[in-house]
Parts: sequence; structure tokens; C-alpha cells
Amino acid sequence: MSDIDVSALAREMLSAYDTGDRIPVPLSARCEGFDLKSAYAVEAEVSRLRKQMGRWTVGLKVGYANKAVWRALKLDTLVWASMYDDTVHYAGAGPATLSLPYYRSPRIEPEIVFHVKRPVDAGLDAAGALDCVDWFAIGFEIIDCPYPEWQFKPPDFVASLGLHLALVVGKPHALERQAAADLVNKLANFKLRVSKDGQFVEEGAGRNALRNPALCLAELAGAVIRQSGTASLSAGDHVSTGTLTSGHPIARGETWEVQVDSLQIDPLTLRLT
Repeated sequence: MSDIDVSALAREMLSAYDTGDRIPVPLSARCEGFDLKSAYAVEAEVSRLRKQMGRWTVGLKVGYANKAVWRALKLDTLVWASMYDDTVHYAGAGPATLSLPYYRSPRIEPEIVFHVKRPVDAGLDAAGALDCVDWFAIGFEIIDCPYPEWQFKPPDFVASLGLHLALVVGKPHALERQAAADLVNKLANFKLRVSKDGQFVEEGAGRNALRNPALCLAELAGAVIRQSGTASLSAGDHVSTGTLTSGHPIARGETWEVQVDSLQIDPLTLRLT
């Protein structure tokens, strides 16, 4: 990584994020030796620059929450990137609205979102990870790719803010300690339905996020600790645990809804303005 200008790459990534400009060639295709270690260094510098601009991190989003994909991409765990105070939004009562800064090639993904109440240690199982959570919700993450034809490798994903543009969080549901064991099973087996403008689009399932979003949370905690050496998921962090369906292209004026079975979660409706 010694020949990679982390600061310059971070400024390039941040400029593309702020303006919606394209990045014609992914970093992994033009920077020799650009790997995940390099990518996390760029991601950390992007976070530092955003903090200088008055923004702050409010949690992490997950990528590649599918072990079959790990084998294909030679990953040994999932990847992640920061989310910020100006990218995480709460739906509140009734349908939510979201105005995006640009429409480059955005897609929408339904995900389970956890809110952490205390640090999540490495090595936990699903129940242990849930014991560190005070509420969960269904959310819509909006991702947008700066690379042509959505062609990139995991280090490019990490360096470009995890493709994260926005997260809209539905109604939070408190996690009672005595209900954690039951919720582990429900998170592995629930299904959901996504619709656009009242028309069915796709069915998804909790098992699509590393077999269980709670396992995804536990895996993320361990991966962050291994990568950073010290840092863990902390109290107050939001964690978006990976898409439960395919990512679907979106456009202004559309209304998207996700309905969840078995988790007693209210539907989330999002209007794109």
C-alpha cells in the first residue's frame, strides 16, 4: 500500500459521492496492489474528511452478506462501510419521503437494521449479538454505483462508501431480552414482499443475509475488530445487515413498500421525490 496515495483517492471518492460524477475506472483496475487493507484506509480517510465537513458516523452498512459470494470473490468475511448522520433517515409515522441529491444509477434494497446498545464483541453467536441490541427495524437502503455498468471488486465497494447513498429506517421495535431467543429463530425464517407503485416486485427472506441478520451482526463485529485491531460496534451505532432481495433500479416519483411476515414489523412505504 506504500505506493497508493490514500488521501488523493479518498478525495476522489468523496467528490464522486458529493457530485454524482462517474469514476471511469475502478481503483482496483488502476492502482497496483489496491486490496481491502488499502480500501479500508481510503474509507477511513473519507470518514475523516466528512467529519471535517461537520458530518459524523452513525454506524455501518454491510456488503456481501452471502457466503457463496465469498467463495467466488475470495473473501473470508463480509465487508462494510460507514453511514452518516445525513444519510440515515427515520420514516416516522406514515409513508416516508426521500429526496436524493442525484440519480446516477440508484437501486433499492430492503434490510434489517439493528440499533446497538453496548459494544458487540467478537465471537458471539446470533443470540449473543442480539443481546447487544435495543431495537430493530426494517429499512430501505439506497445504493448508487459510481463505476460503469456496476462492475467493481470488493475493495472498490469499500472505498466508494460501500455504494451507500441513504438508509430509511422504518418504525423501531424494542427488543426485549426475554424475547431474544425467539427472535433468533424468526429472523432466520421470516419472509418479506417488496412492491413498487402497488405492484409486486420480489419476495425476500431473512436467510438471505448470512442465513440470519443476527448472525450478520455477529460476523460484522468480529470482522471490524480483526480489521481495526481495537474498534468494535459501539452503543448508538446503526447496523444495516445486508439486502434481503435483489437490488432494484429506482426513479423519481416511484413509491416502494416492504411488508414483513412473522416479525410484527409495520410495513415501510417510501416515496422518492
